[in-house]
Parts: sequence; structure tokens; C-alpha cells
Amino acid sequence: MTSAAPKDSPHYLGHRQRLRQRFLDGGAEALPDYELLELILCLAIPQKDVKPLAKTLLARFGGFGAVIHAELPALLAVPGVKDNTACAIKLIGAAAQRLAQAEVLGRPVLSSWEKLLDYCKVTLAHLPQERFHLLFLDRKNALIADEPQQKGTIDHTPVYPREVVKRALELNASAIIMVHNHPSGDPTPSQADIEMTGRIRDAAGPIGIIVHDHLVIGRNGCFSFRSQGLI
Repeated sequence: MTSAAPKDSPHYLGHRQRLRQRFLDGGAEALPDYELLELILCLAIPQKDVKPLAKTLLARFGGFGAVIHAELPALLAVPGVKDNTACAIKLIGAAAQRLAQAEVLGRPVLSSWEKLLDYCKVTLAHLPQERFHLLFLDRKNALIADEPQQKGTIDHTPVYPREVVKRALELNASAIIMVHNHPSGDPTPSQADIEMTGRIRDAAGPIGIIVHDHLVIGRNGCFSFRSQGLI
């Protein structure tokens, strides 16, 4: 058991100890988002009540995942967030992404599809700008590389079929899965998404590179071109 804070200690220390114990006893499910974020902030700000800052961050960015994946300049623009605090927040996101990647890298992705979707969601769902990734697969459909190709604007990412095919050949990849996010949260593909997918498929097909799927990731779900009959 955690001992109670001394009577003359700041009020937040007892609260912090209770949060820590609830987390140790029940895991993340035992805490709402703002309290889980409080515990993270405690690592960087040990001598201050961080509950107001946790609530400010959630309100500013719109949710726990959005806070963790917020751009560094945006985090530092929030009053009370210094370098150590921003580093602690970004470290959580990096760790989550690394763990999710470990579940799919080097493994046949078509037989572990749900883990692949989880990885894509962790990596892309909460980004404030569009980002286009290529997942390169070997002859056994094992993931050999995940490479971001472009970082675009709020609603557009330029992608060039020639560069996609060139990189696939450099990696000796036999297949690719395209993935990009929609910062709006709605994963429904645009007409430009559909046309771009067709151009890449047409460029890759004649040289034996299969386009398995194009996934559009949003906070509100995931859209698969293959499952919807668009590839």
C-alpha cells in the first residue's frame, strides 16, 4: 500500500498517490483520460498540480490520442508545457507506435490484419495533417518496411506513382499496401484518392508488384479499398 501524504504536504500529492495506486491496481481502464494524462504529466512536472493542465490539453486537442500525437510546436504553445513535458507526452506516442510496429514487422500481414490496422491507427489516426505511407511486403507477404512518402496539408498529400514503384524495386518488394490518414476523422476516400490508387496499381502491375490494398485511416474508422471492391 502507498502511504498517505504528510498533513502539511501540497494537496495534490495525496491525489497523485491515489491515482498511481488505482493505475497499479486496475490498469489504464481504471482511469479516465484526464487522469491518465495527469500521471504522464507528473513524470515531467513533479512539484505542481497538473490536473488543470491535463484538462486544458484534452480540451485544446480534442482527446487523449490527439494530445499524444500533437505536433511539438503545438504542444509547446500551450501555457504550462515546457520541453520536459512535451518530451514526456511525445515519448508515450513513440512507445505506443514502436510496440504496435513490433507486432507486424517481419510477419505475414494478411494473416494478422487486425494488428496491422491497429498499427496504422496508432501511427496515423490522430495526425493533424495528411501523411501517406507505403507498407512494403516480401514474397511471403511479410512486412519488410513502412515508409512515409509524403507529408501534406490538412486535406491533400501529393503521391507520385513513379517514386512508389522505384522504391518498391529498391527494396525488392513483391507487394505494397498504401495507407494514408484523413485528419477530418472521416475515412471515406475522395475522388482524388481513388484516382491516385488506380494510377499506382496500373504502374506497379506490369512489373509484377501487387497492390494489396489502400487503407484510409480516420479517428472514426478505417476504409479498405479492397474490401469495398475498389482494387
